[in-house]
Order: sequence, then C-alpha cells, then structure tokens
Amino acid sequence: MKVVLLRDVPKIGKKGEIKNVSDGYARNFLIPKGLALEATPKVLKRLEDERKKAEEEKARKKKENEEILKNLQKYFYKILVKAGESGKLFGALTSSDIADAILKFSGIKIDKKHIILDKPIKNVGIYDILIKFPEGVSGKIKVEVVQEGKN
Repeated sequence: MKVVLLRDVPKIGKKGEIKNVSDGYARNFLIPKGLALEATPKVLKRLEDERKKAEEEKARKKKENEEILKNLQKYFYKILVKAGESGKLFGALTSSDIADAILKFSGIKIDKKHIILDKPIKNVGIYDILIKFPEGVSGKIKVEVVQEGKN
C-alpha cells in the first residue's frame, strides 16, 4: 500500500514522502497513529496544494526580509556607552543592545537572534554587524560605538 508520511518515521522515510509499505503496517500502525495517510489522488492533491502554499509563503517572507534589510542598511547606527579613558567599555555591547539601537533609530524591530556577533563588542569604534534572516537573506550594517560625553 502506498502511504504519504505525515511525520518522519524511523527506517521508513521523512515527512511528505510517498512510501510503499505493507497493508498491515499501514492500517494497523501508521494510519491509526497519525503518522501517514493512504496515498489517494485526493490526499496527494491536498498535499501538493499545501506544499505550493508553503513555497509561496516562504518566497513572500524572503522578499519581506530583503526589504527590511534594505531599510536597515539606510541608517548609520550610533550607540552611546559608558567607557574608560582607553575606550574600553564597562561591560560589553551585545546583540540585544544593537537590536534596541536599530529600533530607536529606524523604528524597525528585529529579533536579537538575527544579529550575528563573532564576540561581544568591548571597545569604542565602528563595526560592521552581520544581520542574518532566515531564507538566506543576510547583509551588514554599520554601527558606531561612542563613549558617552565624547560625541
């Protein structure tokens, strides 16, 4: 019997695959447990429609993320921090602090997990910060870390 897997099933296949399994295994285990559906033309058409809808949603999300990144790159972000005379920060500048600065300057709210830092920023200066969205959308923004009182 041909079945469409609704979830990953060990030693059988991954979600969305069409597999040939014994009738008993399908009727007594896979279908009752909600792991698979019989591969009828109606089920196959529904799954194909869902796959197309998911692809369209992914493309829409990618375009939206590209637009957000383009808007982020229009700005030069300046972050005021407390630092010693040598320019070393008291503490460190993290992705969360950068996300707050982006919101303040551009009005665009992005999740801190999309801001990629090799290591926390511990000195004043100008930095290229990698912004990485899902669907392979990534780019750099410029952030200047400035000591408070030395604008």
